Amino acid sequence: MKKKILFVINTLGRAGAETALTALLRQLDPDKFDISLYVLCNQGEIVHELPHFVKLLNTNYCDSSVLTAEGKKKLTANIFKKCFHHNAFIKNIPYIFKNVFLTLKRRQKLLPEKLLWKTVSDGSEYFSENYDLAVAYLEGGSAYYVSQHVHARKKAAFIHVDYIKAGYTRDLDLSCYTGFDSIFTVSDEVKTAFLSVYPECKNNTKVFHNFIDEEKLFKRAAYPLQETLKSGIRLLTVGRLTAQKGYDYAIRALKLLVEMGYPVYWYVVGDGPEYQSLLRQVNESGLSERFIFLGAKENPYPYYKAADIYVHATRFEGKSIAIQEAQILGLPIVASDCSGNREQIDSGVDGLLCPFTPEGIAQNIEKLITESDTAAKYAYNASHKKINHYEDLQYIFQLLE
Repeated sequence: MKKKILFVINTLGRAGAETALTALLRQLDPDKFDISLYVLCNQGEIVHELPHFVKLLNTNYCDSSVLTAEGKKKLTANIFKKCFHHNAFIKNIPYIFKNVFLTLKRRQKLLPEKLLWKTVSDGSEYFSENYDLAVAYLEGGSAYYVSQHVHARKKAAFIHVDYIKAGYTRDLDLSCYTGFDSIFTVSDEVKTAFLSVYPECKNNTKVFHNFIDEEKLFKRAAYPLQETLKSGIRLLTVGRLTAQKGYDYAIRALKLLVEMGYPVYWYVVGDGPEYQSLLRQVNESGLSERFIFLGAKENPYPYYKAADIYVHATRFEGKSIAIQEAQILGLPIVASDCSGNREQIDSGVDGLLCPFTPEGIAQNIEKLITESDTAAKYAYNASHKKINHYEDLQYIFQLLE
């Protein structure tokens, strides 16, 4: 008989973890596994990229992007409904008040999206099916849901971010990870951060690298661009417009490069909550013709192909899908020297790690602009990096034995 596997994810928008999930699902043999997927928030546009053999369990699914204005309205309405389904919000009032207090005490600011994940999980659909394996593919809601509301012989959870810097705590998670049979972190540094909070999970925590469908990536990179890019030195960053991604420093770094006289244009593929404030900063810096927001793209890969340098100057990372894509497509890379990034880039061999300052970012970009042979060497080395995904897949198969 086929083994029954359930994957649970918070949303299915165009982001790194979601892209990695679709690539992972394609590695699973439908003749051996009966695979189901439940999307906690019932929304996301890459649902159309799921393998045909994956059964979507959501009864009311919306394929709108979670980042567009209209998509955000639909997402908010859906979350509001879930708050009152199964009396989820009322049941979680003590939990919410406790964690509001603890979050303000520790971080001096609220993290509303994390405070609501438990309520969204409790207000979601429940299924009576018994699975051989249930996988929570993201932190927060999907982890709570698999932990508390799924019947499965074995349970596993993925951690994609620096657990501490992302704002998660044992109080928020109700120590749910102690009940999982396996924890998969996407990098060694993510593993270290997680185990500093859950040391008792050491023996069942392993590194499971993000999957990328390289054949599909190359094919889609060959598609034509949707617009004409400016002539000059093209920098590219792909990622959501959030504080974590450090675009405020990128804008200041571009200002320095322009003042040095370089004909540089910085393109950003992505959308997010920081768009208006970043656009304001760009305009105030006089860079409206130089720092260009392209928005979210269904196919971002032709922009990698058209770029000269990929820049990933973030405050922290788990493990960046965008860096992996840039490496596969043979781009020289400048990235901030932070958790996640330094595990992906061997500085001085296949890219450059820089201090997370506008000056540090600008100086390292300048090095790749002025030293074309060095940039070409880094790009070549990056494109020849290999990850043995086969070994990681065995972790899932072992759980099913």
